[in-house]
Amino acid sequence: MRENNKSKLQENQEVLVRMENITKHFGAVVALKDVDFTVGKQEIVGLVGDNGAGKSTLIKILVGVYFPTEGRILLDGHKVNLTSSKDAKEQGIQAVYQELALANNINVMQNIFLGREIFKRGMGKIMKVLDKKKMIKESRELLTNLGIKIHSVRTKVGLLSGGERQAVAICKAIYGNPRLMIMDEPTAAISVKERERTLELILQLKSEGTSVIFISHTLPEIFHVSDRIVTLRRGRKVGDKIASETSIEETIKLMVG
Repeated sequence: MRENNKSKLQENQEVLVRMENITKHFGAVVALKDVDFTVGKQEIVGLVGDNGAGKSTLIKILVGVYFPTEGRILLDGHKVNLTSSKDAKEQGIQAVYQELALANNINVMQNIFLGREIFKRGMGKIMKVLDKKKMIKESRELLTNLGIKIHSVRTKVGLLSGGERQAVAICKAIYGNPRLMIMDEPTAAISVKERERTLELILQLKSEGTSVIFISHTLPEIFHVSDRIVTLRRGRKVGDKIASETSIEETIKLMVG
C-alpha cells in the first residue's frame, strides 16, 4: 500500500520548509511525482531511498538547481521561487555535497570566505584591501565554536584529511547562519572517527537552531541523528515516519517495495 503523501511532523513542530505536490519531468522521464516534503524548525529529517529514487532531484529543486514541473515551495508559510543557488542561499538554504566544493590549492580561511571576502579601507581610505586578520579571526572562532580541530587556518585544504575537509565545507556553508542545511552523503569516504564527529556536528547544528536534511545510504547513521525519516522510491514518497516509531528493517522494506 502506498504511504499517505502528507508529511508527518512531530507534535507541535513548526514548519520551516514545505514542498507541495512536487513533480519533475525530464522529457518523458518522470523523476518525481506528487511529492510532499516538509522540514520543521530545528528538525533533522533523514531522506533515504535507493539510487534513482529521486532524492537528488528533490534536493536540487530545493537549492534552485532545478525548477519543478509542478508543485510549489513555501518557506515560513510564504511561497518562494528558487530559480538559482543564489536564491536558495538568500533564503537561508545551504548545502554540503559529497563532492566538496573546496579549492585544494588555497588555505582553510580562504575557502571559508571564498566569494564573500571581507575588505577594509587601505591607504588613504580610498582603496579596498583584504582584511585577512579579521577573516583569520572569524575562521578560528567558527572552527572553535563547532569543536573542530585543525592545526592552522593557513593550512592548504589539499593537505587535510577527508574529515577535516568535510568540516571546512560545513564551516563554509554555515557562515552566515543558514536556517536549513542540506547534508548530502557527508560521511562518505571518511574514517569511522571522522564519521562520528560529522554526526556530532549535525546534532550540534540542530541544537543551535538550524534545521537539517541528512541524506545517506548508511541507515544506522540516519537513525542515530534524525527526528523523522522520509523514504522515496521511484520518484514517489512511500514513507514519512517519526524515527523513534519505525526501524531500519521497515525503512528497507519501504525502499525496495
